[in-house]
Amino acid sequence: MLRHNRNGPSTLPPRPDFIALELAAQRSAEQRVAFLSLIGDLNFAWSNNESMFIYVLMLLLDTDEAAAAIVFSTLNTTRARLDLAQRLAKVRITDKGLRAELDAVVEAFSAATRLRNDLNHATFVVDASGAITHTQSMKLEEARGRLRFGTRRPVDHARLDEIAAATQELYALNRRIWDLLPQLERGVATS
Repeated sequence: MLRHNRNGPSTLPPRPDFIALELAAQRSAEQRVAFLSLIGDLNFAWSNNESMFIYVLMLLLDTDEAAAAIVFSTLNTTRARLDLAQRLAKVRITDKGLRAELDAVVEAFSAATRLRNDLNHATFVVDASGAITHTQSMKLEEARGRLRFGTRRPVDHARLDEIAAATQELYALNRRIWDLLPQLERGVATS
């Protein structure tokens, strides 16, 4: 149905039937809760890992936890925090193997960050039954000189498995970071 405004046909989508959407959401609650729970678990594991970089910065800056937390929170993006850690490692750690391990940890965390950001900064597409069927990235993408509004990805078994696997990888990464900290402490102290 073509809608009109004062200036002619409207380019806006039709206003949703909110009552029907709310009723449909109740019918698809189990699917929605399962999907959103996976996202919550991913965020939980991701946050625990991100906070570990306070200790990495503490060691690389040769300071205390409070000062490292101030530096960490002053840098307002995860990318800036990771860049700082990697740059400090280049000047504070002479052991190339130790630096390579820190770089590998940063890369693994960055991969999980991309997935987390994709899910946390997406809009969700729902079907008539209220089930979440797709995520729509809010990121502008440019390809061949053309702009498009993000990627739409299905919320299917493969996507759910991807999120669950990334969460498990983050749990393992947390242990890896804990194992790395004493090595960093020794590596920074001797460089």
